[in-house]
Amino acid sequence: MPFGYASPEQIMRDRAEYARKGIARGRSVVVMQYADGILFVAPNPSKALHKISEIYDRIGFAAVGRYNEFESLRLAGIRYADINGYTFNRNDVTGRGLANLYAQQLGMIFTESIKSLEVEIVVAEVGETPADDQIYRLTFDGSVFDEQGMAVIGGQSDAVAGRLKERYRDGLPLPRALDAALAALTEPGGERPPTTQLEVAVLDRGREHRKFLRLTGARLERLLAEAAAQEAQEAPESPESPESPESPGTGEEGAAPDGGAPPTAPEGDIDTGSPE
Repeated sequence: MPFGYASPEQIMRDRAEYARKGIARGRSVVVMQYADGILFVAPNPSKALHKISEIYDRIGFAAVGRYNEFESLRLAGIRYADINGYTFNRNDVTGRGLANLYAQQLGMIFTESIKSLEVEIVVAEVGETPADDQIYRLTFDGSVFDEQGMAVIGGQSDAVAGRLKERYRDGLPLPRALDAALAALTEPGGERPPTTQLEVAVLDRGREHRKFLRLTGARLERLLAEAAAQEAQEAPESPESPESPESPGTGEEGAAPDGGAPPTAPEGDIDTGSPE
């Protein structure tokens, strides 16, 4: 005879709350479109444990939460892509297919296991044109969201997404997109993380075959310098204070042009200082 009873609704709520708390402890990850592809940015001091990875030729993967849990999902996605690309055609491996695979796995674990996975992931596929790009955000319970232009996962995702929307524009060049992502990831009044503690990658539609590229070292520093230079050029110049015009005649205030007495104001135009 059971010692206690909990309704299925209560069990699901408890699992969801448990997963949300675990995911919120991490740092947010930003995935966003730019003019030539899709950009991934994540604060990550580790050089070996990646939050951002390549899945296939045109497909990238980003995750937050427990590393061992989202790493197993990443490896499952790579196996799926390799088997289907080899068996059929490389073009048959799509971001949508991977998102469906992950949704099934996450949903099954959430409903059938005692503990849900503490992960949130993004699957992004770069297309031939910006209109063909795909960004899918998947939550711990297997829900899939088809994001338009940008996605933020983990940490204080709502606050980061709000700051990103203020700066996001369609067709941003890569330096400006990187600057917008870093501004969104930085708390108001806080300092941006150094480049040595950033993990940055792109899916560049202009590259041949494999579109995934990590941005590190001097290349990343150069992009940040270009963004700062562009922002400085677009900043409005402070208006110069207008010079006070010289008074006519002798230059003394109120003096008449011919050196005579100053002109008197017409009757009724004298300001007495009292309100009307």
